[in-house]
Amino acid sequence: MAPMTAAEIEVLFEELIAHQRRRVFERARRLNPRITADDVLSPIDQPELACDPEWNYEDGLLAGYLSAQMAVRARFRSG
Repeated sequence: MAPMTAAEIEVLFEELIAHQRRRVFERARRLNPRITADDVLSPIDQPELACDPEWNYEDGLLAGYLSAQMAVRARFRSG
């Protein structure tokens, strides 16, 4: 199997991140149906989110995917 190209890795990260964003938002909406996508970006202002371990876990996975994506992008750009 041939190594993945930078473009293929980018597509993979975009798919992982989109899926995880949906999971984070869906969990937030189960906790509070009035929560918006913008509310999810400031969970400290939403007690339901800030205090829910499952939501924090899912949000942490999203943060990890975003960090990994940035690290891979930086690696490919630096040569």
